[in-house]
Amino acid sequence: MAATRASGTNAVRYGTMRDAVLGLTAVLADGSVITTGGRARKSSAGYDLTRLLIGSEGTLGVITGLTLKLYGIPETILSAVCPFASIQGACNATIAALQMGLPLARIELADEVQIRACNAYSHLALPEMPTLFLEFHGTAASAREQVEAFAEIARAEGGGEFDWAERQEDRTRLWQARHDAYWAARALKPGAEVLSTDVCVPISSLAACVGETRQDIDRLGLLAPIVGHVGDGNFHVLPLIDPSDPEERGKVQDFLDRLIDRALGFGGTCTGEHGVGQGKIRYLAQEHGPGIEVMAAIKKALDPLNILNPGKIFALA
Repeated sequence: MAATRASGTNAVRYGTMRDAVLGLTAVLADGSVITTGGRARKSSAGYDLTRLLIGSEGTLGVITGLTLKLYGIPETILSAVCPFASIQGACNATIAALQMGLPLARIELADEVQIRACNAYSHLALPEMPTLFLEFHGTAASAREQVEAFAEIARAEGGGEFDWAERQEDRTRLWQARHDAYWAARALKPGAEVLSTDVCVPISSLAACVGETRQDIDRLGLLAPIVGHVGDGNFHVLPLIDPSDPEERGKVQDFLDRLIDRALGFGGTCTGEHGVGQGKIRYLAQEHGPGIEVMAAIKKALDPLNILNPGKIFALA
């Protein structure tokens, strides 16, 4: 999580790993051990080495310890599920809720293909429509106010029946489909490989980007559910590929190229939390331009022999 600067479903309220890590211990390429950060709430002393290592994907050092920011458990936690007539309606409801300052703790999207997969895999009976999974934290009164406010937004954007729960077992039931998303997607096409990828765009562009992505998937005739941490503008696509079909592999690669071009065109990024690894090296220069040379210079300075995760993020000569 720290190495890829990843995040979880609570990131819309509590932030990503970048926000959660106060300091860390890491072993560098020469074997030296450094400790960064501290317990002070803020610092302006020197370079921010913590943030440099968070998201470096093991190319600058091996992270061996983390100091994390903690949050108290809310007095009240309410969960809700709401289907929508269209994926644009679900995204627009997300945008409206965030723009009005509703303090959502979680807001996750699953499109109709993903819901169909989850119904079959988890033995559920959810309407096979684009669906938002939500969670609200606060006092008993404030959490219910948040639920009521979002229900009103959802109705205006074509939302259907709004199902909500407070007890732990009922909340777990409502979230079952989202938690089982990956395995449910795999079960849609036995024997196929799942290529899980992600992009992230500004919240204001979320509906347009997700809508165009769904249209592109349908035009190509691919089987590819969409799920997402839409409160961050981050969504994942899971194309299912027959590894023995070169035509299908080619279609998926063309789709991925357009997905990233689309995200960058909206002012977004080629990856919101999966990282670059090897698969997205070609897109990094497209996103960062000359900034890629600064990153490569840092890599060469800290790891001149290129022994830490060689071939990841950069294709260094």
